[in-house]
Amino acid sequence: MAIPGAGLAARIRDKLAARRAKSIPKATADKIVDKISSTAADLNGPSPNPQTNLLIADIALRGGSLLVTRGIERGLLGAKYAPHKAKSILKGRTIGETLLHTAVARVATRSVPGAMIVAGGLLAKTLYDRRRGHAAKREGEAALHEMAKKADKPGL
Repeated sequence: MAIPGAGLAARIRDKLAARRAKSIPKATADKIVDKISSTAADLNGPSPNPQTNLLIADIALRGGSLLVTRGIERGLLGAKYAPHKAKSILKGRTIGETLLHTAVARVATRSVPGAMIVAGGLLAKTLYDRRRGHAAKREGEAALHEMAKKADKPGL
């Protein structure tokens, strides 16, 4: 089995060997190569257990994704609403709405046909809302207002 970083160490050793004749002593070159080899082999993660490293990476990616998603949602709502109301709207979502959005996003990202179905559905909904014009706008505003009121109630 190949040692991770062995190719890198070999390339560095070759470069140092070419320069050794000029200015770098052999002992110094060997120390540099040994240090780089051990460092390259240790780049697998913070834990020696690969399962723990996978868990750490998964939590970091999901947490980062959640923060980015919340930032984008606040940014989209913040263009029209005050920051406090935008935060209340996002906080007032039900578990059902959150699960539905997650399921739709998962269908869209798992396959090309799923992405096409979700994109087609969103396009149809957008065209339907545009055709209805002001009525759709009022319904959406009312729904967001209810979400914000739900989040501002004490005890939530």
